[in-house]
Amino acid sequence: MMETIGFLELNSIAKGVEAADYILKAAEVELLFAKPVCPGKYNVLFCGEVAAVTASLEAGERSAEHFVVDKVVIPRVHPQVIAAINLASPVTDVNAVGVMEFYSITAAVYAADAAVKAAEVDLMDVRLGSGIGGKSFVVLTGDVAAVNEAVKAGVATAEEQGFVVSSVVIPNPRREIFESLM
Repeated sequence: MMETIGFLELNSIAKGVEAADYILKAAEVELLFAKPVCPGKYNVLFCGEVAAVTASLEAGERSAEHFVVDKVVIPRVHPQVIAAINLASPVTDVNAVGVMEFYSITAAVYAADAAVKAAEVDLMDVRLGSGIGGKSFVVLTGDVAAVNEAVKAGVATAEEQGFVVSSVVIPNPRREIFESLM
């Protein structure tokens, strides 16, 4: 089971590749992915023990210097976050849909974790910048009250840094809305 994740977002592909190497050499962590996304950003997602993830993130950040856009270490990450990043979350409840949109790709990761820990919701997708101009978004479902609470909690995590673009909660959405989001 994944205990802690680290995520590093950079605005340079070359420095991103280098930072990923520093991350892997700094401590015993497992690389989940390291890849470029639109528009020329680079994301590194890795996991391991809290101390190892923290040390690795610090090493990657030091190597990347001013190319770092955002970063996060999430101890006790909710399992739905990784499943939603990998698009492995089926839709089961259609009472409400919530969408949170961010300027930072990393913000979607920590907002998704905060949302799913705040209320009983299901994460459908955590979209990390590919094909959407380097922004990110989170889609979740559940009862209307739970979705409202989850979106509020998720957005609150990114508001301090100014990374929130917009958010919505749609009660009783048409089925086609869910299908269009998949």
